[in-house]
Amino acid sequence: MDVYELYVEGRSHLSAGEYLAAIPPLEQARDLSPESGSIREALAIAYLRARRYRDALPEAEAAVECSPNDHYAYFLHGRALQGLGDLTAARGQFRLATWLRPGDEAYQSALESVDSHP
Repeated sequence: MDVYELYVEGRSHLSAGEYLAAIPPLEQARDLSPESGSIREALAIAYLRARRYRDALPEAEAAVECSPNDHYAYFLHGRALQGLGDLTAARGQFRLATWLRPGDEAYQSALESVDSHP
């Protein structure tokens, strides 16, 4: 399979709620095309939904690095940090996501969830 086919397979599993099944093809796609922000973002989503926060963190960081104007990449980065218990760093990522896309309810809710913790 080529990179695109692996990516499509992984996204298809994600859409079906099959997060664990999405991981292998997305990991293969990432290994073939590590500079692809879309692949790194999709893999971060799969890891987050599988509650594999340590694995999600470098993927979300790479997604931000690949696409520094991508609000959703910052949101994913924040979710990974939040899952690892680093609420201060998560707050910063959620603020960036909110700044890049004002009015997004999911981003605002995420920011409020970490703001409610000292």
